[in-house]
Amino acid sequence: MSMPGAVERSPAEMAVANGSKRFTIFLIKPSHYDDDGYVIQWFRSAVPSNSLAVVHGLAADAVRRRVLGDDVVMDVRSMDEDNTRVRTKAIAKELAGGRGVVVLVGVQSNQFPRAMDMARPLRAAGVPVCLGGFHVSGSLSMLGGITPELQEALDLGISLFAGEAEEGRFDQVLRDAWHGELKPLYNYLDDLPNLEGAPAPILPAKTIKGTLGKYTSFDAGRGCPFQCSFCTIINVQGRKSRRRTVDEVEEILRKNIAQGVTRFFITDDNFSRNSDWEKIFDRLIWMREEEKLNIKFMIQVDTMCHRLPGFIEKAGRAGVRRVFIGLESINPASLKSANKKQNKIAEYRKMILAWKRAGAIVFAGYIIGFPGETPETVLHDIKVLKRELAIDLLEPHCLTALPGSADHQALSRAGEYLDPDLNKYDLEHVTTKHPTMTTEEWSKLYRDTWKEFFTPEHMETVIRRAVATGVSAANMTVLLLWFHFCIVYEKIDPLQGGYLRRKHRLDRRPGLPVESVFTFYPKFYGNLVYKHAKMLRLAWRFHWFKERLEKNAAAKNYSDVALTADEDTVQEELEMMLTQIAVAR
Repeated sequence: MSMPGAVERSPAEMAVANGSKRFTIFLIKPSHYDDDGYVIQWFRSAVPSNSLAVVHGLAADAVRRRVLGDDVVMDVRSMDEDNTRVRTKAIAKELAGGRGVVVLVGVQSNQFPRAMDMARPLRAAGVPVCLGGFHVSGSLSMLGGITPELQEALDLGISLFAGEAEEGRFDQVLRDAWHGELKPLYNYLDDLPNLEGAPAPILPAKTIKGTLGKYTSFDAGRGCPFQCSFCTIINVQGRKSRRRTVDEVEEILRKNIAQGVTRFFITDDNFSRNSDWEKIFDRLIWMREEEKLNIKFMIQVDTMCHRLPGFIEKAGRAGVRRVFIGLESINPASLKSANKKQNKIAEYRKMILAWKRAGAIVFAGYIIGFPGETPETVLHDIKVLKRELAIDLLEPHCLTALPGSADHQALSRAGEYLDPDLNKYDLEHVTTKHPTMTTEEWSKLYRDTWKEFFTPEHMETVIRRAVATGVSAANMTVLLLWFHFCIVYEKIDPLQGGYLRRKHRLDRRPGLPVESVFTFYPKFYGNLVYKHAKMLRLAWRFHWFKERLEKNAAAKNYSDVALTADEDTVQEELEMMLTQIAVAR
């Protein structure tokens, strides 16, 4: 029994008080800076970090196995900066004297500058820091040596990690940090680990609560067989399918269900090329149909997945309600220039309609800035796409030579221009030269492409199609509003978006002035009110539009060119098909 007024101590604190040693592991997934230099952060962020889930799972397993010894109490804290403010001074104070390590997890190229800005004060305070992710791995994989920004990290005493951390590799990092002997570089790029038997990727419920809809993520497998020139994943995770067993996938789900999480993003770059896709779907179907578990999923696939017998039908039964497809273009010449040979434009309509029949909302990636494109041709193609393909949410991105891609390697070797500011490598900013467009024209085209697809009129068409195909009109409306809000008012890609933007006056990129309280707060709160007023007005419009459709029995019979099967369509009347025929000739 505790004495009145006594302060309750955690098991870790009690163990330390009883003579045990303590070691704290901070796992931090950095965000990056917006165009005004403020950290992009939300009350609720959109996309959960699979990298953070993977490393947290490895750390939790290391704690369970007491890899630092029976007398060491290990504490793991996972933080996603997309929805959590990271206070480096407080972390440095807690870890003073070498009682822990900070691991900057899954750092992409656009997040590298922010990661470095967090690492500098930690290193100045003597805190061990290890930094890993796609920027480190991709740069070392494709450029054959230490780049200037990686050398800067090494000069600060930051340990770099390249490759994947399973098979005891993260254990070694922890042991080295415990002994004060972190290596400058851990390079496992040439040794891809087996995922079978690896600790399950998992995040604690309190971390997951920071995401919209309380989504979490995990990878059922890694590797993609294709050779897209703009892709970094194939040069880090390889082109051979490596996967977790079906039982391990079920274990991941049940661990999350036990903490109240039932919505999942399976982050395999191409789930349809996971060799065990059918076994996994069969297990999910059993859990949903026999156990009546209300579990739902988002997956990523290629444009030929509908050719796999039963794939889309089983995906629907397994609870796949959102699917992301790398469409990239409806121009055959553009696809050829990116080595995207697997995309067959003639198959697009059949594939998308199959997903609509399965009850899925279709997200599609679309790349702006292929060599032969002009503003006129791109905007024309978007108009054709709106009319002839039943895509629900289009995600235009600038063609970006990401470090780790074949495109970046080729430009780097040729001495071509590559923007030196890594913060811009977020697929939203122009970072290279274009043969026919200026940087200003390309940047404007990127914004115009979003505006062309997400007009209020076309968003109403998307809602009509949802009602006609049995997809939740309410979910569709929310997603459309979210996309519109992020791109129009926040000027941020929805994948980096969320709800209720947070800005901290002092969390501004070094080199930019700190605004006064009399400037910052009136502007911030004024914009917040303005943006929400605009959003509420549009939400009200779509709400009543949706209500009228759902009350109108005839709305379920709505059809247009995009919803009409190819066998019921005169192919010569489809402009998308005519373009392909013309290019082929």
